[in-house]
Amino acid sequence: MKIVHIITRLIIGGAQENTLISCEGQHARGHEVTLITGPGLGPEGSLEERARKSGYRVEVREEMVRAILPTKDIGNFCYLVKRLRELKPDVVHTHSSKAGIIGRWAAWRAGVPVVIHTIHGLAFTASTSRWVNAAYRYAEKVTAPISSRIVCVADAMRDQSLAGGIGRKEQYVTVYSGMDTSSFLHPPVAREEVRRALGIRLDDVVVGTIARLFDLKGHDDLLAVAPDLCRRFPHLRFLWVGDGTLRQQFEKRMRQQGLEDRFILTGMVSPARIPELVNAMDIVVHPSRREGLARALVQGALAAKPVITYDVDGNRESLIHEKTGFLLSPFDIGQLASSLALLLGDAHQREAMGLAGREFVIERFSAQRMVDELERVYAQCLQEKKGR
Repeated sequence: MKIVHIITRLIIGGAQENTLISCEGQHARGHEVTLITGPGLGPEGSLEERARKSGYRVEVREEMVRAILPTKDIGNFCYLVKRLRELKPDVVHTHSSKAGIIGRWAAWRAGVPVVIHTIHGLAFTASTSRWVNAAYRYAEKVTAPISSRIVCVADAMRDQSLAGGIGRKEQYVTVYSGMDTSSFLHPPVAREEVRRALGIRLDDVVVGTIARLFDLKGHDDLLAVAPDLCRRFPHLRFLWVGDGTLRQQFEKRMRQQGLEDRFILTGMVSPARIPELVNAMDIVVHPSRREGLARALVQGALAAKPVITYDVDGNRESLIHEKTGFLLSPFDIGQLASSLALLLGDAHQREAMGLAGREFVIERFSAQRMVDELERVYAQCLQEKKGR
């Protein structure tokens, strides 16, 4: 097949990693893959170099940015129509909200047989402005009919979209976001070596997060519960993997609490280092307020760590409550503190939950399974198109 993927920007993030794994897997199977993307700009870091080294065609269009800019967006639409007519793909697969709208309409205008869109997170619930959310909901509603399939990374994305009047039930298919499981099962750097390099003592119990230091990721909640937990558990350390615009604000609050020595902030790291850093943790917590389905939870489970998260969007599909971790009432800081305290005080439960979590996710979230399922979706849609 000739396959074109379109995404707004190649920053380090879940949607972007999902897209690259799809491109890499499809290229390895002999498909002709093209990735059209905006630049990898932002404090999160860029995946552009990884994409360029993977062997498939990568086209970076500087004008493709996340912000809504009507003049540039119209220009991008016209460019994509022209480029897709040149490439003549069998399948166009769009990712992220704005690229999903512009890319699907460009593919429709260019006469592409199959148009697929993946929902990594819902745009019409993302903004604090109800007018912005309403605009995205309308855009998704009018674009859904030209989509051959709408792929969701969790059933929750399908249910919320249908409740918002977007698309038909038969258009939706859930394909869990795949990842390289082997690097989590067999980390490239030993746990003891990573902890030593980070200044973590042998008897420290490490609560880790993997998230950008941005709004809505839940770091504020962890800072709220940290003083009491640190008093109760003298060997507690927090390991925050990621960087972002709120780093200085968080560091100031840590100093005010007198807890600088209890937090380790890695800053921006390569995705290749995530397995070794997760392996150095004892508990993975992800108190984000908005997700599709958090990759951090799957990564924690693959590394045999118990996971704690709020019951938002698709997170419940990545764990079994009270067996592989804890699914908390949304934004309940009291539950967050008590769940952490329970695991901090019980090494045997941490180990049992971690092993159960690994067994639960290892097959469900493999990269091979995701690529297999996407290929079946493409083939089915092409067959339907021929039948019509």
